[in-house]
Amino acid sequence: MSILLDTHVLLWWLADDERLPVPMRKAVSEPDMEVFVSAASAWEMSIKAALGRLEMPEGLREQLRDEGFSELPVTVEDGIAAGALPRHHDDPFDRMLIAQALRRDLLLLTVDRRFSDYKVRLL
Repeated sequence: MSILLDTHVLLWWLADDERLPVPMRKAVSEPDMEVFVSAASAWEMSIKAALGRLEMPEGLREQLRDEGFSELPVTVEDGIAAGALPRHHDDPFDRMLIAQALRRDLLLLTVDRRFSDYKVRLL
């Protein structure tokens, strides 16, 4: 199975934050689990860091590599799919993650309840 981490789930994992739910912590640490991090999450973090809304993890790319996470690029098809989603959720980064998970049949790890308005597999 393969999973995609929502941005906050990634940040909580990297910080070993207790807000990360135990089932998500177990899923990410499964040895056979392929864990993806979207380029959209790095983009979201860098924008929010520039606005002073969060602290960007230093050496993010190296941390992802050290964790064994796979980078998930944003494609033209992802952009088209994100734009075509129903307007349940207007955050463009979240819409991109939902589109990427749907297109690749990935289990999306999030605590954002608005994601359940979409037909995406969630944990």
